[in-house]
Formats: sequence, structure tokens, C-alpha cells
Amino acid sequence: MSEPLVEKTPPANWILQHPAYRQMEALEPADRAQLHAAFLVYMDLTEVRRWKEVSCMKSPELRVILLEGKEKDGAPVHTVFPLPAHQSLSHSSICSVLDRGFPVLLCAVASDSTLVYQRLTNGLVTPDPPVGPFQDLDRRQHRKRRQHSEKMRSKS
Repeated sequence: MSEPLVEKTPPANWILQHPAYRQMEALEPADRAQLHAAFLVYMDLTEVRRWKEVSCMKSPELRVILLEGKEKDGAPVHTVFPLPAHQSLSHSSICSVLDRGFPVLLCAVASDSTLVYQRLTNGLVTPDPPVGPFQDLDRRQHRKRRQHSEKMRSKS
């Protein structure tokens, strides 16, 4: 006679048992909300976006968990700063993360687990012009002429 199949049910809160969560918990971040945000971002990077070599570390200055990883093999390392959406961010904390030397992504984590990534830079970056029917062709032509004239001046 065969035994009835018994389905294994996961623990009540599987997140608390996950090895990555436990590793982050051992880093003793300043608050549990940032720990939870860091874990959600870790799962998104590793399971959804398939980043490589994702690891976590504590920022001693900020007492938060930062993630580092590569978008794909051979790509540069990025620092990801998971931040619960309800928490504020100071200029000095942004500078502290930017000083690490890697490109930085800020990931705002909403209470419904929505993740929004924003690239941080040291200084202002001019955005690319819009693409599509709203593109201002006259302005684009002017920029091309200006770039061409700057090249010609630099050759002289």
C-alpha cells in the first residue's frame, strides 16, 4: 500500500528563513524597514533581472544595507541603495554612497513592494531629448551644428 502524498508547506514567513535575508539581518541595519527593502531589491536583481554576483554589505556611515552586483557578465559593478519610500535622504548620505566609486542606483521601495530605480550621479546630467512625434528637430539640428563647430575650433 502506498503512503498518501503529503505536500510540504513553506514556513509561515519564508522571507525570514531565506539565506540572503539572514545575511542582511546579521549586518544589523538601523531599522527593519530598510532590511526588508534591501531583501526585496536583492530578490528583484537576482530572480527577475538576473544580475550576476549580487552581494550585500553594510555602510558603516549610514548604517544601511547596500547591494553590489553586475547587470551581466563583464559589466561594471553597480552599487544599489535600497530605500523605503517613506524614508528621507540627505545630501550627505547620497555623497557617502557616491564616494564608493561605483555607479549608483537608488531603489525606492513602496509599501506595496513596487520598486523604482533611479541612477544617481555626481553632478547634473543633461537628459536625452524625447523620442517620437514630440522631438524638436530644430533644436537637435542646432546642437549638431554647435558640436561640429566645437570640433572644428578644437582642431585649429
